[in-house]
Amino acid sequence: MRAQDAFSLQACGLDGITAGRFRRRDGIERSDRAKLVPTVAVSKLHGTQNDFIILDERERRLKSYPKIAKQWCARHTGIGADGLLVLSPSKVADARMRIFNADGTEAEMCGNGARCAARFLQERGSANDLLFETVAGPIEATVIARQPEYVVRLKMGIPKVGRRRLAEAEYSFVSLGNPHVVLFATDLNDIDLDAQAAKYNAAIAGGANVHVTVKRGRSHVQVRHWERGVGRTMACGTGAVAAAAAAMERGYVVTPVEVDVPGGRLRVEWDGESEASLEGPAVHVFDTEMELPASAFVARQ
Repeated sequence: MRAQDAFSLQACGLDGITAGRFRRRDGIERSDRAKLVPTVAVSKLHGTQNDFIILDERERRLKSYPKIAKQWCARHTGIGADGLLVLSPSKVADARMRIFNADGTEAEMCGNGARCAARFLQERGSANDLLFETVAGPIEATVIARQPEYVVRLKMGIPKVGRRRLAEAEYSFVSLGNPHVVLFATDLNDIDLDAQAAKYNAAIAGGANVHVTVKRGRSHVQVRHWERGVGRTMACGTGAVAAAAAAMERGYVVTPVEVDVPGGRLRVEWDGESEASLEGPAVHVFDTEMELPASAFVARQ
């Protein structure tokens, strides 16, 4: 790259991305700055098939995360994911984790995402015990196994469980820093999840994640999830904790609770008073580089 081109890129605030990571859209490297496209390294991971793109922003700061999330999370034109996890510096934790849903909206917390972020950081030199700063509050993560699968346990805070009514229907409302509606049924097919999600999100200010829960045993439930900003997902970490906590509050199950979700199985422990824990897998899918939208140039701070 010519010296004047490098200087011009730095003047545009792009000095955080190395010159070797600029290329044409057809993959052919050129020194013509006008035809260069900025790219950034990302990783895809999933927790019980709730999948995420992780963007490490600890040494650089971009902007327009909602637009990046919408572009990259698109199933047919991007990588495809339920959300974008942005890891940035924190003064109170190992990293700050921001969660952007596939539609670009920002979520308060994500249990499956936090497990994926813990694996991502641990495999890059961080300790087994990590602390994340989130909108919902601090989340502690511990890597407890690497073989035969990579397993992470999270401290999820104290669930706030209550019972409410909408029209003639009673439901459980659970807060874990983000809102959850838990509906109970004798069969998962008894409730139209999409229709109920639309109804409750129209009635609750700010909306909520909605879950259909069926008791399968004294310490076993099965759950289906609908998440704000995404729709139906293969798993929802905070939703699994919410469903288990609501079932425990009603006396349906006792801790620890095995939670079967479409993407696998999670384990929730809660004594009814202190912090709940969530345990489950974190799977690395691949690493790649993605083009940045025109509006996502580095914001110098």
